[in-house]
Amino acid sequence: MSDALFRGWLLAWIVWSAVPFGALVLVMIHRVTGGRWGEVLAPVLRPATALVPLAAVTFLGVALGLHAAYPWAAGTGAKPDVLRLYLEPTLFLVRAAVTLLGWSALAALFLSGRAGTLVAALGLTFYGLTISLVSVDWILSVEPGFNASAFPADVALHHILTALAFAALVSPPSLDARGASDLAGLMLATLLGVIYLELMSYIVAWYGDLPPKAAWYLKRGASPWGGVLVASLIIGGILPFLALLFSAVRNSPALMRGVGLLVLVGVAVHFAWLVLPAYGDEAGSAAAAAVVALAVLVLLSRFASRLIIRRAGRLRHV
Repeated sequence: MSDALFRGWLLAWIVWSAVPFGALVLVMIHRVTGGRWGEVLAPVLRPATALVPLAAVTFLGVALGLHAAYPWAAGTGAKPDVLRLYLEPTLFLVRAAVTLLGWSALAALFLSGRAGTLVAALGLTFYGLTISLVSVDWILSVEPGFNASAFPADVALHHILTALAFAALVSPPSLDARGASDLAGLMLATLLGVIYLELMSYIVAWYGDLPPKAAWYLKRGASPWGGVLVASLIIGGILPFLALLFSAVRNSPALMRGVGLLVLVGVAVHFAWLVLPAYGDEAGSAAAAAVVALAVLVLLSRFASRLIIRRAGRLRHV
């Protein structure tokens, strides 16, 4: 039972943390590029960015359950050289600590108003470097043997898409028809990027005729995971894409809330499809634990975001 709790916490943390991580990326992008969209979405993106330190703290649940969530932590499931040189618990935790502390420092800088364009550019570079490591660590390494060069970019786009969907769902009061249209355009472009990378990764892996990659996809195509994949594609991909083609939806903050909800559900189901099949017959109990853990994380975030934003506001006036 304890293994299921830790595995559920891992999945819930991956899903929930996508919002603050994506919000941080969007804040940095806006600081570099400018644009009205960032100003309109700031009432949502700033509180979401404030949750990055909380994501770092709650990663302790993953660290404590390392042996339950990742088979390689017990010295099995991967080649000896990989276990010794990369998938080693201490190295895993060091990479996670550097990443999460760095992202938390960036979040604090932007919330305090002390970060300019140069810091944003350097922050995006740091994010690009670290996501290429931790995306494999946190998600793919639950089942070592499969890797894809486009996977880090895919996870980064999922972070951005999740943050945009959250902004659409929350819909700040300042979001008028023009702001909703801008948000819809950003969501549509990011959604197309996610679908493209997912499709091309599958095509490259399948036609590359590589048994480990084929086995990874075959496991996730068997029942019930094939149905989970189709559900995530329809809920988080096809339906939002079709909805965003209509100007009536793009210009309506109310209708955009529905699109945002669909995307968030679709992303959550997609992450479940990536992680849960690795646990075999125990995937069901891990999924149930993930639902409870996600509810806990959402409740924590409601309280923590207000406290962090209030403290950041005081620091800005020091």
